[in-house]
Amino acid sequence: MGRLAQDFQACFERDPAARRSCCGRLEVLFTYAGFHAIALHRVTHFLHTLRIPFLPRVLSQINRFFTGVEIHPAASIGGGFFIDHGMGVVVGETTEIGENVTLFQGVTLGGTGKETGKRHPTLGSNIVVGAGSKVLGNISIGDNVYIGANAVVLDDVQSNSTVVGVPGRIVRYKGKRVSPAFELDHIHLPDPIKDRLQDLQEEIAAIEEHLKIAGKKIKERTESGDMNNDAEDV
Repeated sequence: MGRLAQDFQACFERDPAARRSCCGRLEVLFTYAGFHAIALHRVTHFLHTLRIPFLPRVLSQINRFFTGVEIHPAASIGGGFFIDHGMGVVVGETTEIGENVTLFQGVTLGGTGKETGKRHPTLGSNIVVGAGSKVLGNISIGDNVYIGANAVVLDDVQSNSTVVGVPGRIVRYKGKRVSPAFELDHIHLPDPIKDRLQDLQEEIAAIEEHLKIAGKKIKERTESGDMNNDAEDV
């Protein structure tokens, strides 16, 4: 119940549409599919820990039918868990999630094949996983990590990092957390590949400009009959 209370509070902390008024609290309680999904998962996970067969899986499928969120009863999820919109979210059987984690719609925390044992990711605390992202395999995601929309993460991610791209690439912010204003912005993230391509384009443009100038000087000296310094100009 304590974790469920944290989950309820997280809706107001991370969704600007959620209001703390009496009507706002009723809206969250009765209309937020993400909260419904985690609330029912708390029940199915408790039943799973009691080793009750069949019933937890049935309840998880009912959960999926009504909310569009599929969470395996065995998945371990810490308090303050928030699913925004929720449709299409999948959390695998051996997934472990820490405190204060946010998932947006279309996120998959899944496996990569038919391996047995621990085959799903382990997420730390204070993590945001952007819309459509896939975190696959038995990998570890550190604390204070931000995963951009539609990223595909296949390797371990260090704490205090952002991950973007396919496959996911890390942009690390050493010694400092991402500012609160940036926490839920899972679209406007740094793109290291784009930045490098931009640098290369600028270098190519500079070389082309240098060759044009050198070619112009050579042409002028050819016309004037002075060919002594052509190699030096180039």
